[in-house]
Amino acid sequence: MSKIALIVEFEIKPESRAAFIELMRGHAEGTLADEDGCLQFDVLLPTEGNGRVFLYEVYRDEAALQEHTQSGRLAATREGYADMIEGRTIHVCTVG
Repeated sequence: MSKIALIVEFEIKPESRAAFIELMRGHAEGTLADEDGCLQFDVLLPTEGNGRVFLYEVYRDEAALQEHTQSGRLAATREGYADMIEGRTIHVCTVG
């Protein structure tokens, strides 16, 4: 079984950037603490373009990713940031 990585790019409303980053840092910390299958979860802040935030997440396998995508924490986080973002792109990758 291959590890699965997610690279998620968010376009953030300028007035919501600080609150979004705080929300995502808490989400990352909680996910790492509570989900054994989550091996890495980083919030990345590009040095150019303050309107974007990236997430880099690594899961043990597809089952661990499914556990995360079906979690109450993720649902609550998505609800929390719904009004903060202008767009989101998710890239699912196998780790080679």
